[in-house]
Amino acid sequence: SFDCNNVGSNTVTLTVTDVNGNSSTCTSTITVEDNVAPVALCQNITVQLDANGQASITTGQINNGSSDACGIASLALDVTSFTCATVGNGNTVTLTVTDVNSNVSTCTAVVTIEDNVAPIANCQAVTIQLDNAGNGSITTAQVNNNSTDNCAIASFSLDNSSFDCNNVGSNTVTLTVTDVNGNSSTCTSTITVEDNVAPVALCQNIT
Repeated sequence: SFDCNNVGSNTVTLTVTDVNGNSSTCTSTITVEDNVAPVALCQNITVQLDANGQASITTGQINNGSSDACGIASLALDVTSFTCATVGNGNTVTLTVTDVNSNVSTCTAVVTIEDNVAPIANCQAVTIQLDNAGNGSITTAQVNNNSTDNCAIASFSLDNSSFDCNNVGSNTVTLTVTDVNGNSSTCTSTITVEDNVAPVALCQNIT
């Protein structure tokens, strides 16, 4: 009888006994081979990108109880690092399972990458002048103060961008920053509206 501990060369002795009790022996080399591949089992996982837009996985996260009769020597993945470019569920990785006798099996898993990190919204105060018609406006670029995101910013929007004589003084506006994966953050800015246009003085002579 042999088991995994006997893989390789083993010497056995054969004893031959005749009907009159005489015996002789000889030896034989028994080569035991393990050609049974391990059972590779994978599982799908979901991973979140970090604040730098990076994510990594380990074999332990993908392995789902792979086994081998003699023992597993190593686990390896073809892809372990992910970025903003891989957000979604289109990432297939291959786990390679190698046993102690160099038999190999593989399985595949789907790695879903999610970006749930909201942008960092930064605002700055803006001062604007009303024009001759008593109107003024601002843009998101004036209010944005280097807002950032771990992947990329898709859009900026303001809850109010137009002002008139009724807004002379301080006004609070909200800037909404939305990233390419639908996460959003807001910040507020003080918009100071000034009217520095002098009136047009018109006189007429009278008697």
